[in-house]
Amino acid sequence: MNQEDSQDSVTHDPVTHDPVTKIEVYLVDLKQDKPYLGSLREGETVNESGYFVRQGNRTVYPRKNRSLVVKITTTDGVIGWGETYGLVAPQATAAIISDLLTGFVIGRDPFEVEAIHDELYDLMRVRGYTGGFYLDALAAVDIALWDIAGKIAGVAVAELLGGFQHRRIPAYVSGLPEDTLTKRCELAQSWQERGFDSLKFALPVADDGAVTELKALRETLGEKARIAIDLHWSLSGPDALTLAKELSPFRPWFLEAPVATEEIETLREVAQNGGERIAVGEEWRTVYDARHRIDRKACHIVQPEMGHTGITQFKRIANHAETHKLEIIPHATIGSGIFLAASLQASAALKGVTSHEFQHSIFGPFRHFTGDALECENGSFNLTHRPGIGVEPSEAMLECMTLIPS
Repeated sequence: MNQEDSQDSVTHDPVTHDPVTKIEVYLVDLKQDKPYLGSLREGETVNESGYFVRQGNRTVYPRKNRSLVVKITTTDGVIGWGETYGLVAPQATAAIISDLLTGFVIGRDPFEVEAIHDELYDLMRVRGYTGGFYLDALAAVDIALWDIAGKIAGVAVAELLGGFQHRRIPAYVSGLPEDTLTKRCELAQSWQERGFDSLKFALPVADDGAVTELKALRETLGEKARIAIDLHWSLSGPDALTLAKELSPFRPWFLEAPVATEEIETLREVAQNGGERIAVGEEWRTVYDARHRIDRKACHIVQPEMGHTGITQFKRIANHAETHKLEIIPHATIGSGIFLAASLQASAALKGVTSHEFQHSIFGPFRHFTGDALECENGSFNLTHRPGIGVEPSEAMLECMTLIPS
């Protein structure tokens, strides 16, 4: 085969659907006064760039929460919305989309979304293609393309993924951003009174320690409440095993992210010997990340995060978890609600999904979408059958969005 024949052999088939013509990237101000997880603790100060480090997990956060949204438009004016993690250095992710990915997506058929995903994934081998900003950028583009495909087909994304398996998805309240244990217990109780009997608290702001926090919440909420603990990758293996034993009398629902994500064998040891159910997956970007943990029996619950995976990898991760009979409880990080809508659509098509994170302190105050597609009430999320991911930004949200120049 000569070079000309070789080039012809990889030419894309003619576009059969309305092709992509424009990609725009926006920074969204989530309009929140209180930092994620609550007020700053002792020793936590905001630097000149607007960042601070949580002492409990040594992780950087911005003082003001924000997100990164992608708008993709086709030649006929069909618009798809995508979103990714935009808390830290959002301009880096935006540059990847505008400077690199856009040139390989313009002119493509949105129905080729999985093929486009895999081609973009392959572009950056040996250049950090396995994670971080690159795959976050890819996730946003992927969500927007699925949104367009659903709109052109006139069906919800869940239908494109095989059909709805759920009418509603149980939700758990994530985070208790109050300054004292008494107030955190009162906040938890107020959510329970609204029909939410499952919640999760975070170790970095459990000021008296995980055991004291869980004990107080158990006494407040009763024996039937499901109470999980996010450990934020902060413990060594021995400390995680010890803590699991100390927490056992108060029956935690699950322990999330007990050890550093790269310590896979340590994670497996904690999952096998700790006596509590271990949930992980928020930081994964691909099914390859999932295989390293799932195949080693290093977890009991898988938590894919749509803002990092996009719909294509979310589906692949979840399918691998289902093959191994694992429970799927998707994570929902800080965002405007677009990738939450995508996560609910993907989750609706999966039998293995038993619950979904509800970031009440982020999404609740900001909810700037037309219609009721993202309603979360009486302990569960509603599921929309609207085409695509089912949401459109309202005028109020558009006013919070700043176009990032390409």
